[in-house]
Amino acid sequence: MRDAVAWSDIEAAQRRIVPFAHRTPIHTSRLLDAACGASVFLKCENFQRTGSFKFRGATNAVAALDAGTRSRGVIADSSGNHAQALALAACLHQTHATLVIPENANPAKVEATRGYGAHVVFCLPTHQGRRDAVECLVRETGAVYVSPHDDPLVIAGQGTAACELLDDVPDLDMILAPVGGGGLLSGTLLATRHMAPKVRVVGCEPAGADDAARSLRTGERITNFVPRTMADGLRTPLGELAFDILRKAHLDDIVLVNEDEILTAMRFIWERAKLVIEPSAAVALAPLLFGKLNIAGQRVGVIVSGGNVDLEPLFTTLKGAP
Repeated sequence: MRDAVAWSDIEAAQRRIVPFAHRTPIHTSRLLDAACGASVFLKCENFQRTGSFKFRGATNAVAALDAGTRSRGVIADSSGNHAQALALAACLHQTHATLVIPENANPAKVEATRGYGAHVVFCLPTHQGRRDAVECLVRETGAVYVSPHDDPLVIAGQGTAACELLDDVPDLDMILAPVGGGGLLSGTLLATRHMAPKVRVVGCEPAGADDAARSLRTGERITNFVPRTMADGLRTPLGELAFDILRKAHLDDIVLVNEDEILTAMRFIWERAKLVIEPSAAVALAPLLFGKLNIAGQRVGVIVSGGNVDLEPLFTTLKGAP
């Protein structure tokens, strides 16, 4: 039986997204290398269109639809990054998008989603609340549902970031990627297993939303939990398809980081590397700075997943300063 996502699917995704997606740069930092005792290569998806890797998967999914199906529009649930990505992908392919967004989502991501022309519908900030709202709207509109992470086309699209990293940086020892729904991590794992099978792939997860680590440890996918993390892009449960891929392709490890470590990593990268990253991206950098992995002298690639941060509180504070 054919795997749900094969190497040929990632190759096809690379061809589909070339006219639309940026080939994002690799960034290095002498200070970061010194801080963690390794050579670190940052795959800067914070410079991707819409500010995150999500544009890859969303674009692949929309581009793969036939014209008749695409004309019905697309719909998804998202805390923000997939929402923006699908909104722009739909616009570029001359169709419309409806996004179901939790009512506690990052306001900057909500406004950006609207800015790309999407219709936004708010829902309760729970897994069930998102599902109920999406199912109702799909029945009402006939739009095509594009999962943020549990869709073969989306996972294949996310895997293209690792392909570019492995093309641009030879002889890596390890690749780190954050994990929420698992689309990025499973796509990264599949691409790496094909292109550089000796490279270790490690998922990085907030300790306050550690369902992926617990799911892989117990062998049963956990969906009933309340995430408690500033990394809003990683609050969603691990998807069924991603869970299956991570198990079958033998993910090497998942490492957990706490909220203080996430915040410290984000501040370090802002101040020292001069890169604006969001908390979800900092989750994959925190293990390097806090000695969570044995990486001394190694070459480590990191998928910097995004840079969509709500800067309004900062500017409000500055405006009120004497």
